[in-house]
Amino acid sequence: MLLSHVPGMFTHPDTEWELIKKEHAEPGRIYMTYICILALIGPVCAFISTTQFGWRVGDGELIKLTTMSSIQLNVLTYVAILVGVFGLGWMIDWMSKTYGSGHDEHAANGIALAAYACTPLFLVGFVSLYPVPWVNMLAYLAAAAYTGYLIYDGLPHVLGITKERAFMFCGAILAVGLVYLVITRVGTVIIWSLGFAPVFVSG
Repeated sequence: MLLSHVPGMFTHPDTEWELIKKEHAEPGRIYMTYICILALIGPVCAFISTTQFGWRVGDGELIKLTTMSSIQLNVLTYVAILVGVFGLGWMIDWMSKTYGSGHDEHAANGIALAAYACTPLFLVGFVSLYPVPWVNMLAYLAAAAYTGYLIYDGLPHVLGITKERAFMFCGAILAVGLVYLVITRVGTVIIWSLGFAPVFVSG
């Protein structure tokens, strides 16, 4: 099962990347048995915390989201994660030719690299159960940093490029990730203006 790669991403990533390369799973299988499952962690935990626990800003009152509002926002978040991983994987495969690696059918190597490298970002979703903004921010920053390392570490194994080229390639991949982050922020504003804005209630 592809979920067996999760521990290895933290304990021995080099060995795990080699196993992933040999496995060469189809993108559809990676999505159904890895991404779709782990990507649920953040939205589900955020739904629980925003509707049941709530949060405070400073000494202000306890704030929660209505159930329907939280469902809408977290479903959209889930879709954004799935689209983001696919987009990042496709871009990795597309750019790989520039850095000395061949194009892979159906972008399987690129999507595998994106999916498994994002494992820390999937798992850090559990921190949403503790809805304290600064705690969540620090946890996500740490997960993002480790994800960047996993991308750099995985490039030579999965795509067969040199460590020197991997450093430059990793920078390009992170730039794509930042562009997608900006797009999701703009998309959030647009979606909220279309009637999907958060609906808050006092705790």
